Amino acid sequence: MTTEEKKEEETKDEIKEEVKEETKDEIKEEVKEETKDEKDNISSKEEVSKISEINPGMIVRVHQKIKELDTKGKEKERIQVFEGMVIAHHAGLESGATFTVRKVTKKGGVAVEKIFPLSLPTITKIEIVKKHKVRRSKLYFLRGKYKKKMKEIKE
Repeated sequence: MTTEEKKEEETKDEIKEEVKEETKDEIKEEVKEETKDEKDNISSKEEVSKISEINPGMIVRVHQKIKELDTKGKEKERIQVFEGMVIAHHAGLESGATFTVRKVTKKGGVAVEKIFPLSLPTITKIEIVKKHKVRRSKLYFLRGKYKKKMKEIKE
């Protein structure tokens, strides 16, 4: 072999090694990205499991961030708690899914209903207070003059 051929072989070997190192680096980066995606999926699965637990007949506390203006004009953020019974759950686990919570005040007996989207970023926490045994998916009959008490599920 001549010196030129030896140099060509050495350069080919160097190029092969560089390509191997680059592919190793790319594979490492892909693995890192996949693990990040898996972590994101796990957190979203946990959120989905929490969301899927919300059913009609439950009494829940919904903690929601609210921005207000002070008397001085500054924005102030606080958490408002809305406690009531879930009377409806729409669209399952889709991005546009909602649930309706009904709260009846003790003093005047005035009822307030709020519809919360599940994907609302201002909702910080949803606590389940009680569960009642229900045979309907929509509890709109509670809006009228319904006097019977619902059976509570004990855990």
